[in-house]
Order: sequence, then structure tokens, then C-alpha cells
Amino acid sequence: MQHQNSVFHGLLKHVPWAVFDRLVGEHHADWDDRGLKTKAHLIAMLYAQLFGVRSLRDLETNLKTHAGKLYHLGGCTVSRSALSTANAARPVEVFGGLLSALMAQLQAGYRRKIGDCVRLIDSTSVRLSRLSGDWATFSAGVCGAKAHIIYDPDADQPLYLMVTPSNVNDITAAKAMPIEAGASYVFDLGYYDYGWWARLDQAGCRIVTRLKSNTPFAVVEDRPVAPRSAIRSDRIGHLPKRLAASRRNPMAGLVREVRVIIETGKELRVFTNDLEASAQDIADLYKRRWAIELFFRWVKQTLKISHFLGTSENAVRIQIAVALIAFVLLRLAHEANKIVASPLAFARLIKANLMERRLIAELLTPLPRPQPQQAAFAFQPDATRAAHARRRARHQPRPAA
Repeated sequence: MQHQNSVFHGLLKHVPWAVFDRLVGEHHADWDDRGLKTKAHLIAMLYAQLFGVRSLRDLETNLKTHAGKLYHLGGCTVSRSALSTANAARPVEVFGGLLSALMAQLQAGYRRKIGDCVRLIDSTSVRLSRLSGDWATFSAGVCGAKAHIIYDPDADQPLYLMVTPSNVNDITAAKAMPIEAGASYVFDLGYYDYGWWARLDQAGCRIVTRLKSNTPFAVVEDRPVAPRSAIRSDRIGHLPKRLAASRRNPMAGLVREVRVIIETGKELRVFTNDLEASAQDIADLYKRRWAIELFFRWVKQTLKISHFLGTSENAVRIQIAVALIAFVLLRLAHEANKIVASPLAFARLIKANLMERRLIAELLTPLPRPQPQQAAFAFQPDATRAAHARRRARHQPRPAA
């Protein structure tokens, strides 16, 4: 019988293994010859995220169940103690580097002019157990971590990841993020910093965010707006010239405030440094920020990122990176196998058939029913049976006279 690889094998084909091997060598991730190899570690953690495993003990049992199929993946059965040690000690840079390579691989299919690039910035918090209190304490009895993301809503994919304890402010993480000159950056009030806004403005980036309700705005020009629209006002002006008696505001040039009424009836003060686009375009651009919220919900619910297999900072960072690696692999496989339109339906289909020996492209094709074996003579035509009977009669010895 011809060998058939599993669905998991088809998913792992999108991993750039040459890049992965280079990262393993650069960071000496396989320094212990007796320990769990990095490739087997990655495969085990991807299995945990895709299948929704909730503990190292369950992961150990699941891997043992599929021991025969792991060999063809390059993986192996792993004890929970070995997994715990690897999560705590293996350099997270290997997984972060692989994630960056995969995100670039997916982004290559969505090349656009830099002026059309929209970048959404936001963070999501995940609750951790009290065993992570030595590095992730947020308040009394509460521990957590944050995943800070730059997201491309057109390609529907993350472009950058930073993991910090929950007590790190969003703007602190944003200041360490790379700036893509000429792109449009959309973010919320958590990134309220005039100095950082000025850096984006100097790089030729378009900024779309919100102003606080008490932020003064000196109006220079009041532009007309369409009657009975959600746009209440469109004004050009200046932010406060000084932030304190001895500190000048770095965002001192002309900027713009668009007041818009949203579905709930609340009025928002949308801020931008774009003086040319229509007020409706600016309001629609800010509304696109909802896409990153849907992405966070998708990852948490589908890839079970809300439950962690380790308590150390290194283990949490590895699991968040692996969850996003799984997300990008699902996107790449979905692009290569358009068997269903919905990425969520595709992810569920992969999860249900992860270790089945089938091609991803044939997951919706019914398996052929085995044909029952019947006696060959029973289904021969009448003429064929008669011919066989005559032949046997000729070869039988004649009775003596």
C-alpha cells in the first residue's frame, strides 16, 4: 500500500526549514545533545496549539497516541518533563525568527504601494496563573502578559509581535516597534504620545487615532460637512503649543480633527495629520481598527492562546510565538488549498483531521468505500460458466465400455 502523509505534514510543508535550521544554529538551541531537539519541540507545540491541548500531560499522551505518524513529520514522542525544560530554557528568538520569516512569506503575496499600506497597532492581554508572579504581576493576586501586535488588515495577518508583562504600557512597547515610512498607522488612546506621533509624522506616515475629550484644539479652518451624515465637524488647527512651561509640543504643525458619531451614539474626536483626504475616508480608516480586535478574538478562541502550558516568561513567549506561527501556517495552507472560503471553517477542518493520512486538498472528498471481495465464479456470466463446465467435461476420463 502506498504511503500517505498526514494533514499535519501538509501544514508543515509551508515551514521554511532552511531558515529554521539557521536560527537553531545561530542561537545554539540544540546545545544539549541529550535534550529535546528544537524541531521536535516546535512540532509538539504546534500540535498543542492546533489541537487545543490544555496541559503538558495531555500533550504527552496525545503524542504517544500518534507515535507512528510523528516519525514522518520529523517529530517524536516527548515526556512532559522534557517539554517543560525546553519551554523554560530554549531561546525564544528561534521561534520569533521563524514567525518573522513566515509573516514575510505570507506578506509577499500582498505587495502594494507603500502609500496604500495600513498598519493597525494594538495589544491584547492574557491572564496567567499566580505561578508567573515573579515576572508578570499586574496587581495584587493578578498576573498577566501582553501581546503587542502590528497588523495588516488587507493581508489579514500580523507583521510584528512583542510580548511583555501586563504592567508595561502600550506606548512603551510602541516606541520600540519598527516604523514603516509612508504607511498609515491607526491606533487608539493607549498610544497617546506627541513625541511618538512626531516620529511617525517625520517618517512620512499618516496617523489616524483619537483625541482625548479634554485635549485643547486651536481651530484655524472649519471645513463644511455633508448634512445629515455621521460627520459632525471637520476642522484644521493646532494641538497645544506646549506640554508644560518648559516643554514644547513636537506636534506643532497643522493637524486635523474630525468629529464623528458612531453606531452607539457616542461622539469621537478622530485625529489625523492628513489634511487632504475626505473626512469620511478618515472616519472609515479609524473604523478599520476593529479588524485587529477580531484577529485577537480568532487567535484566542481558535488556537486556545488563553491557556498556557508553562509559567515562566520564556515559556509564555514561546507559546504566543507558536500560536501566531500556527495562525500563519493555516493562512498559507488556506491560500494553497481553497477548499472552503472561510479561514475559520478551514482551521476547524484542519483541527478535526490533523493526524489523518489525507491530502489537505481532499479533506472534503468522501473516502472511497472498500469493495467486498466475492467469489470470482459466482459473478461470471451464464455463457462463461457453461464454457468452463464443457472444458472440465472434456478433461474427465471416459467410463470403460
